[in-house]
Amino acid sequence: MLTVRAPATSANLGSGFDVFGVALGTPADVIRVERAPETTITVTGAGSEYIPEDPAKNTVGAVAKALDAPARIRIDKGVRPSSGLGSSAASAAGAAVALNALYDRGRSRRELVPVAAEGEALVSGEAHADNVAPALLGGFTIVTDDGVTQVDAAVPVVACLPEISVSTRDARGVVPDSASMDDVVDTVGSAATLTVGMTRDDPDLVGSGMRDDIVTPERTKLIDGYESVREAALEAGATGVTVSGAGPGILAVCRRREQRAIASAMVDAFDAAGVESRAYQTAIGEGATLYRDGS
Repeated sequence: MLTVRAPATSANLGSGFDVFGVALGTPADVIRVERAPETTITVTGAGSEYIPEDPAKNTVGAVAKALDAPARIRIDKGVRPSSGLGSSAASAAGAAVALNALYDRGRSRRELVPVAAEGEALVSGEAHADNVAPALLGGFTIVTDDGVTQVDAAVPVVACLPEISVSTRDARGVVPDSASMDDVVDTVGSAATLTVGMTRDDPDLVGSGMRDDIVTPERTKLIDGYESVREAALEAGATGVTVSGAGPGILAVCRRREQRAIASAMVDAFDAAGVESRAYQTAIGEGATLYRDGS
C-alpha cells in the first residue's frame, strides 16, 4: 500500500485567472492505493456523500485510466467539494503521485500535471492545471501553454470557507467574454506585482498584486457576505483578499502575527451575514507527499 497526502490549493489569486495557483499547508486529502485487477474507489470524509465512487465519474478514476494503473483506491477527503480550495485537484494529484509510484511509471511531477488535469476535466469540463500544478509541485505555480513555472514560497494566508457551495461550472459561467484595455493593463500590473512578491515571500506585494477588475467582481456576486468579509479581513490586517478559485472560499494574504485576528474577523463577518464558516490559518506550502507502506 502507498499513501499520499495531497494539499488543498488556491487558484487564480485574483489577477492570475486560469494561470496562478498555490499549495496550502491545510487542509488536505489522504489517498491510499493498492494494486488490483480493476479500479475501485471508496470515498470518506468531508462531503464524501456528494462524490461519485464510479471510476468513470471520479477524477481519480480518470487518472488511473490515464496511467493504466488499476488499483483499489481509498480517498479520505479533507478538502470539501465545491469549496474553491481545489478539492478534485487534491484527489487527482494525490492519485497521480501514488499510482505513478505503485506501478513504477517513472513520470516526473511535471509530467504528472497533464495526467491529473485530465481528472479535473470531469469537474469543470476542461483540463485546467491551475490547481493540480501546485498540488503536485507545491509553492506558487504559473501555468501556461508552454508549461509550468514553479517558485517555492511560504507566504502566510487565511483560507475562510463558508457553508455554501459554488460549482466550478457555475463560476465559469459568469466569467466575462471581453474586458476593457484599461482593466487588462491593470490586471497585468497586478499579476506582475504578485509574482515578484512570491519570489520574495513578501505578503505586502502579494496582497496588493491580487487586485483584479475583470473576473473577480463577477464571481463575488455568487458568495453571500463576500464584501463584508473582505472588508473585515482588511481591517484586521490582511494585505489582500480575493476569491479562492471558483469560490466560495475566500483567501486572505497576511503576516503571520495577524493570522488569528484575520481568521476571527472573517468568520464573524460571515456569521453576521447569516452564513456559517470556518477559517484555516495556514501558509503556502509543499505539494503532494508520498509515504510508502502506509507509513
